[in-house]
Amino acid sequence: MKKIVVLDGYTVSPGDLSWEPLLALGDVKIYDRTSQTDETQVIERIGDAEMVYTKKVPITKNIIDACPNMKFINMLATGYNIIDAAYAKEKGVLVANIPAYGSEAVSQYAIALLLEACDHIGHHSATVHEGKWENCIDWCYWDYPLIELAGKTAGVIGLGKIGRHTAATLGALGMKVLAYDPYPTEEGRAVADYVEFDTLLSHSDVIMLHTPLTPFSKGLINKENIAKMKDGVILINNSRGAIVVEQDLADALNDGKISCAAVDVVSSEPIMHDNPLLKAKNCIITPHISWASLECRERLIEMAVENAKAYIEGRHLNIVNL
Repeated sequence: MKKIVVLDGYTVSPGDLSWEPLLALGDVKIYDRTSQTDETQVIERIGDAEMVYTKKVPITKNIIDACPNMKFINMLATGYNIIDAAYAKEKGVLVANIPAYGSEAVSQYAIALLLEACDHIGHHSATVHEGKWENCIDWCYWDYPLIELAGKTAGVIGLGKIGRHTAATLGALGMKVLAYDPYPTEEGRAVADYVEFDTLLSHSDVIMLHTPLTPFSKGLINKENIAKMKDGVILINNSRGAIVVEQDLADALNDGKISCAAVDVVSSEPIMHDNPLLKAKNCIITPHISWASLECRERLIEMAVENAKAYIEGRHLNIVNL
């Protein structure tokens, strides 16, 4: 019987979903939370387990060396940069991820962030509940300019599956859609016009980030590239926090170069109290929940179980370090 450890299962299922299909595969221990910084605790909890699941707990060289019985690591996510996958390969440890479990939901959330930036629905609802409407001398009011998207230009940076869903929706809203991606596809051409990166920056009224974190994209939204953008551009990021140099974005928000930003990710999570975006003007921040719909989390557990079954049967499914 395989020994299986889930290091941080709470955010995947805070009690509303069942781990029973995984429990049926072996001797399974599920921890709600494990420290992301205390390697000693991680090593103790893995122990002699052969199969390990992690959502946000890094699996480093030290941990791999300290847990020689570990032969299979599964990210409960698509990105796997918190695992030293190259060293795991050297040690004969397979690393799997869970691709494309939430593409539609993440795209939907990106559009929701954009609509909130344009219409400020949450703000206006709050003011009504606070009594502003009942005490208003006019029959309506708005505290922010309301922005119509039809006829404007959107730039999507990263046109993978999520980016394509977003681009198609932006087109349905009546926007002209530009895209930058180093790997153009016919599917991408069906929903957007591929352009050079600087062209996208200078022509877009709205910029949507849907690129993975790579050496190219890390710090991509910085002072230099913000200067190339249209005055008053709207920026949406529910991809990776480190794509944005947060102080540069805060400065651009405060001086009006960027009219509004809406982000679901930041460089260090949970957000730190000194993150400059917390005090920046016109910045909407949500707590990294684009992926967290019930349907997404159901698929996450289903695919985690399928990855485990494949490993137990000697098959490779979603292995990223072969």
